[in-house]
Amino acid sequence: MITTILNCYKRPQYLQEQIEAVKKQTISTNDIWIWYNKPEDQEQYDITDLGCKVVTCNYNFKFHGRFAFGLLSQTEYIAFFDDDTIPGERWFENCMDTIKSGYDGILGSTGVILQQNKYNPNRKVGWNVGGNETTTEVDLVGHSWFMKKDYLRYLWYEDPVSWENGEDMQLSYLAQKHGGIKTYVPPHPKDDIALWGSHPEKGREYGSDGNANWLKKSNHGPLRDQIASEQIKKGWKLIRNK
Repeated sequence: MITTILNCYKRPQYLQEQIEAVKKQTISTNDIWIWYNKPEDQEQYDITDLGCKVVTCNYNFKFHGRFAFGLLSQTEYIAFFDDDTIPGERWFENCMDTIKSGYDGILGSTGVILQQNKYNPNRKVGWNVGGNETTTEVDLVGHSWFMKKDYLRYLWYEDPVSWENGEDMQLSYLAQKHGGIKTYVPPHPKDDIALWGSHPEKGREYGSDGNANWLKKSNHGPLRDQIASEQIKKGWKLIRNK
């Protein structure tokens, strides 16, 4: 029923922990796949003995590669995780319950509600701001994604503003524009992190190392502003305008 896709670039040290967290889910995954963009400037890693299907690239296809990989899955649902994200053991259960409750869409562990016609400033929802008690509609989600595999096709309906960043915005924008698909953050109750899409302490630690794109690239913020702005001009309907 669920194919899980992990990715590896410069954080292979978290792969085994991610795999174990996925295997411990209360709703089982059918298969775990790994998309491995070989790093250009450091030691390359042998990840062939993890018991998963692995695709290894000698070119860095950045953030979009793993989503292209996902098109090959044959399950009804598909889940993606950033390489700094360790889900609670009931995350898949939480996502399925959210969908059954009438919130069928693109689900994620952290959401963003845009405040202007660009990426910043914004309001966050989810694990990295202390959780949320109820399912919340947002403009986009990140860190982890859970959706019907069929929704993944919308990512390719238009060429992206940039191949360097913005796959999270592009997915929610195009699914909304071409499929009427909404984006949500399922509940992250403060008293039960087993339901969370990312363990909060590990998420903050793992996501703030020297490999974090938002830390090491000076154009990260301006580029995301540009991507959001151009997609809004093309028809992305923001939560605040509904």
